[in-house]
Amino acid sequence: MKKVLFLLLIIANSVVAQNAESLFSTANDLYKNNKYEEAIELYKKIETQEMISSELYYNLGNSYYKLNKVGPSIYYYEKALKINPLNEDVQNNLVFAKRLALDNIEELPKTVFQKFKINYLQKLSYNQWAMILVGFSFLGSFFFLLFYFAHTPSKKRFYFVSFSLSFIFLFISLFITLNQYSFYKNNKEAIVFAEKTEVRNAPTFNSEEVFTLHEGTKVIVLDAIDNWKKIKLADGKIGWIIANEIKLIE
Repeated sequence: MKKVLFLLLIIANSVVAQNAESLFSTANDLYKNNKYEEAIELYKKIETQEMISSELYYNLGNSYYKLNKVGPSIYYYEKALKINPLNEDVQNNLVFAKRLALDNIEELPKTVFQKFKINYLQKLSYNQWAMILVGFSFLGSFFFLLFYFAHTPSKKRFYFVSFSLSFIFLFISLFITLNQYSFYKNNKEAIVFAEKTEVRNAPTFNSEEVFTLHEGTKVIVLDAIDNWKKIKLADGKIGWIIANEIKLIE
């Protein structure tokens, strides 16, 4: 009975995958024919089937960009980069999309460590670092077995050094993976979808307005109370915004 259920599950997954591929191909054809809204509908159907990928979000971002919808285009480019931070096409198109946004927010100066983290460690997602971690664990185990069964002293020394280096890199990649996972979980980023919104100094409508944001601006969500989100900008400004005027990048 278990084997039958397993086979049915495989068949069902195969059918869903084939359907998603067919929808993706049709949506791409619609995009090429400048039918962007129809293409978006099909791309989102694929998303509801949880057949997500960096390419899917990249194409969604492109479709919204063609419709001059700044918020959604930046949002989906950012989601694409969450899956694959090394996707250069997404990086390039995100630059163009951000030029359409009205808010020009200057980032706070970064320390040497922060620059290193952004330029190198965050070039890969925590899932990609986890794959590197697994790779070093297999490599270390492989060299340990070779060391254990080797007979000549020179080979033993070589395999021992290789085994030791593999496990040193394993622990380094483990630290980076945990650090990146913590960063992505604790730094909840969002994109402003409202054309224009006022940010206040408290989560109430009668509180003071501290600054204004426009569609497409990226923020970090720090806290939430009722229908309000506490946000932080790249320049360090903090305030409260109505929750449904931003969309979390998840």
